[in-house]
Amino acid sequence: MAKKRIGILTSGGDCAGLNAAIRAVTRRAIDGYGWEVVGIKNGTLGLISTPVDAEVLDKQTFGGTLLRQGGTFLGTTNKGDPFAYPMADGSLKDRSQEFIDGFRELDLAGLIGIGGDGSMKILNKLCELGEIPFIGIPKTIDNDVAGTEFTIGFTTAVNVAVDALDRLHPTAASHHRIMVLEVMGRDAGHIALHAGIAGGADVILVPEIRYDMAKIKEKIRRVYEDEGRTHALIVVSEAVKTKDGSSIMHANEDGKMNYGGVAHVIGDQISKETGADTRVTVLGHVQRGGTPAMRDRVIASAFGVKAVDLMADGKSNRMVAWQNREVVDVALEEVVTRYNHIDVAGTLVDTARGLGICLGD
Repeated sequence: MAKKRIGILTSGGDCAGLNAAIRAVTRRAIDGYGWEVVGIKNGTLGLISTPVDAEVLDKQTFGGTLLRQGGTFLGTTNKGDPFAYPMADGSLKDRSQEFIDGFRELDLAGLIGIGGDGSMKILNKLCELGEIPFIGIPKTIDNDVAGTEFTIGFTTAVNVAVDALDRLHPTAASHHRIMVLEVMGRDAGHIALHAGIAGGADVILVPEIRYDMAKIKEKIRRVYEDEGRTHALIVVSEAVKTKDGSSIMHANEDGKMNYGGVAHVIGDQISKETGADTRVTVLGHVQRGGTPAMRDRVIASAFGVKAVDLMADGKSNRMVAWQNREVVDVALEEVVTRYNHIDVAGTLVDTARGLGICLGD
């Protein structure tokens, strides 16, 4: 009798901890159920390629190094939605059936997809169309996937931001400057809030809370006059809106609009309003790379094992999630229709305010 085969792919932006999840899926499937695991290259692109771009994974694939490496050795993509795939002539083509055909060609019994909220929506829709058993694993440095307290990649990204603040502080103190650090966070400010609290920021600006420059100016005055400091640290999420309600975005080579640069606008405002010597640092994709943090490796491993167990139990259209210090599973239909914003009345916002951190309001 042929072994049961399942596929695994990574989709959307990369982050640290993806290889740990792939490793966990592979080891659990082989050791726990005697299955064969097929790694699909470059996300959905692997299944619509001719020939299909995939490889069989085994325990020798991983050795001891991949667990410690950032990114994904399978490759990923955040372009080319199979339902509206951009063609060379500029048109959009529905290639969803090619995705389904590629899955069938590999003789797979199910698919495990590691992705963020956007990838999860597309993969869920594709698998429902093709009647493909599907289990999702949440990953994104933004930590904005609904239904889970933590996503793969978030902790490592926060650690990078905290390290940046630790490095900016002494130079800010030495030169009596205000340092503005811009971190990622497409629509949610989780990285900025966590890093700002851990890194001793004086001001944290997130998309969920509209900022008033007068409040920021007052906070800086108190830092100087009441605390006797001549420097300050400010953390800004990339999706923070300017005073007129607009977002700072720029087009990449494909014409896609990306966030980035709002810290320069805010830094200029602060400099003009306070007269302080102000410098801006934009972390950008530095937050996506590096050695995965302990929690990302542990959560990724727990997610991978649980995903295989769900598939073994005949479950489908579910996503593994971290809730109350354990791994659970939630319905994908509940995940893809919601978004995990910062709770402005929650513990961390209260903590920031309790520490005297200005949130711009």
